[in-house]
Amino acid sequence: MAIGVMLDRPEPIADVESSAARAKPSAAQAHVRQSHMIADGVRRLLDILLAGTMLLALAPLLIAVALAIRIDTGGPSLFRQRRVGRGRREFTMLKFRTMRSDADATPHREYVQALIGDDRGPERGRLYKLSVDDRVTRVGRILRSWSLDEVPQLLNVLRGQMALVGPRPVIAYEVEMYPEDYLRRFDVKPGLTGLWQVSGRNERTYEEMVHFDLEYATERSLLGDLRILIKTVPVVLSRQGVA
Repeated sequence: MAIGVMLDRPEPIADVESSAARAKPSAAQAHVRQSHMIADGVRRLLDILLAGTMLLALAPLLIAVALAIRIDTGGPSLFRQRRVGRGRREFTMLKFRTMRSDADATPHREYVQALIGDDRGPERGRLYKLSVDDRVTRVGRILRSWSLDEVPQLLNVLRGQMALVGPRPVIAYEVEMYPEDYLRRFDVKPGLTGLWQVSGRNERTYEEMVHFDLEYATERSLLGDLRILIKTVPVVLSRQGVA
C-alpha cells in the first residue's frame, strides 16, 4: 500500500521578499519621517528661543498692561480658558483679560455654533468674531486692537502646549460640532500666529478660517513658518483685521 506524504511547498523567495518589503517602511517613508522629526526639533528650539526673548523684552510692557487692567475694572489681569490642542488634548490657554470679569460666554458659544452648524444658511458667510461685543472693556479694546491680549500665550509656547505658528487654538464646544474633515487641524500644535492671522483674520468667515488652518496643518514647513512670522509684524502694527 502506497503511503502518501504531503509536504508544504516552500513559499517562493520573491513572495517572501515582497512580504518583508510591505512590512517594513520604505526608505523614502523613513526619510520623510526623519525629516519631520528634525523639522519639529528645529521648530521647538526656535519657539523656546524666540518666546523666551520676547517675554524678557516685553516684561515692562506686560507689567504695565496688567496694572492697567486692574485699575480699569478690578479683578484678575489674566484670563484662563481651556482650549483644544494637538491630538485633541486640552490645555489652559492664557490671555490678558479684555472682558468684564462676569462676562457670559453664552453669546459667543451660540454665535460660533451657528457658524459651524449652518452649512448653507446666512450664518455661513458671517465673520468669525462678533463685530460688536459690549462685554469688552475700555482697556480690552485697546489691547485687542494691538493684539497685546495674546502675548501671555508666549508662556504656553514655552510650556510646549502651543507653537509660535499654527492653527488658532479652539474651544471645546467648537470641536463638538466639527465635521470629520476639520479634525486634521489637530495634527499640529495651535499657534500664537498663523496663516489665518496674516490673511485678514477677523475679516474672514469661520469657514475661511478653518480652511487656512487645514492648509497650514497639511503643508507646513520651516520656511513657511518664518514667512508667517515676518508677515505678522506689519499685520499687528497696521492693526489689520482687528475685532
